[in-house]
Amino acid sequence: MKIIPAIDLQNGEAVRLYKGDYDKKTVYSKNPLEIAQKFERMGATDLHLVDLDGAKIGQTRNLELVRKIKDETRLKIEIGGGIRDFDTVRMYLEQIGVERVILGTAAVEKPDFLKELLIKYGPSRILVGVDIREGFVSTSGWLEKTSLPYLSFLKKLERIGVKTTIITDISKDGTLTGPNFKLYDEISKESSLNVIISGGVKDNSDIQRATRSDFYGIIVGKAYYEGKINLEKEFRNAN
Repeated sequence: MKIIPAIDLQNGEAVRLYKGDYDKKTVYSKNPLEIAQKFERMGATDLHLVDLDGAKIGQTRNLELVRKIKDETRLKIEIGGGIRDFDTVRMYLEQIGVERVILGTAAVEKPDFLKELLIKYGPSRILVGVDIREGFVSTSGWLEKTSLPYLSFLKKLERIGVKTTIITDISKDGTLTGPNFKLYDEISKESSLNVIISGGVKDNSDIQRATRSDFYGIIVGKAYYEGKINLEKEFRNAN
């Protein structure tokens, strides 16, 4: 199972939101590159980046910072936030050289665009972030709740050819109360998609629970920044 540390970017800083609320933000560092390099020294092989500015307004605002992290670490980077057109995908995958891009809003609103990307780049490089609030998919940086039930959407993604999804229970994100394992277990039972857990991780026991259930991956953010989890130990155990 992949253990993927996360850095959320806003205005060039590493931040975390509480339940996706842009007004409830904690700044953890003014130098996200230093954090990425520390993750690498600890044994991380992958890094989850979110451009929060991009997610909110649909435009990349932290591009040079992403480029710097890619150039100055050997981490395999997946990035999401505001990726809603072909030029942005191509820029990230071909020019900057990140390993994977994550579509959210675009996957909901433009399924044909998603199909096109899967054909061109393959499902290992195109991930879909499915953000769930009260049983329905949310878009636009979690600000808009659709009328689309999450299981129906996941079935649609399967038919399109998506292989890997990052599933976030928005009500858990940033709360340090543990992931919604009931939700993730249901999704694993009802679909063949690779599931990466996101939101609510509180300590090492959550990583161990996810490992036992054979999920594809788990994203760790606030629990690390708040000193609740020993990531170095988990990287060591994973290797």
